[in-house]
Amino acid sequence: MLEIKNLYSGYNGTDIIKDISLRAKRGEIFCIAGPNGCGKTTLLKAIAHIQSYRGNITLDSRKISTLSRKNLAKKIALMGQTSAIYFPYTVYDTVSLGRYAYAGGFLKNLSLEDREVIEQVLLKLELNGIRDKLINEISGGQLQRVFLARTLAQDPEIILLDEPTNHLDLKHQVDLLRCLIEWAREYNKTVIGVLHDLNLARAFASTAALICDGRLAALGRPGEVLQGEMLEKVYGMDIRGFMLESLENWRHSK
Repeated sequence: MLEIKNLYSGYNGTDIIKDISLRAKRGEIFCIAGPNGCGKTTLLKAIAHIQSYRGNITLDSRKISTLSRKNLAKKIALMGQTSAIYFPYTVYDTVSLGRYAYAGGFLKNLSLEDREVIEQVLLKLELNGIRDKLINEISGGQLQRVFLARTLAQDPEIILLDEPTNHLDLKHQVDLLRCLIEWAREYNKTVIGVLHDLNLARAFASTAALICDGRLAALGRPGEVLQGEMLEKVYGMDIRGFMLESLENWRHSK
């Protein structure tokens, strides 16, 4: 579905990601992991075509560079690490912005189908009870779910998520990822997400890519990629040992 070949991208003439090639299939939960500054966010921005790049990115064998912004919005949605609040819209209006590529205008001319999609997303992410609240009056965790709801309302083929569990407690982190898996499998969509929590990555991803210094260090099943020796090489610490020590602390606590 999505194929990336020999991708380079960066800023001010300096490449942050270098010679990355990978594929993501329909129905797949694809995790991108790696230390801070390795190029994960740059990779997502290049896939969304909001960051210049060299190389090839194709979606169903068509180069994304040939798609109009409106058609690309129907194919790929990016939810970044933070989303600034420029206008204090209600939760409902914020989610409805995800239908911009389909509707005839800004918060106008929403069709019956648009409204049905919005209602389904509000229910799925447990936001219906605060639908009329202004987004500058809700918690950071609720706001994160509102922005995810806006992304789901866009109904893209691929969702790109940059640390989607930011600001969420553990229960809502797990609920969010389960929601994404359900969405991907039910509608045969693809989720590509940057996750710092390697436990969540191993638990929920079907494929993992590990990036180090802008290059692809490993690609495959999470259990094969996110393993002790490779993680120590990329992160510079014994992550497996630390995790096992933490597990022992849990085992001995009441």
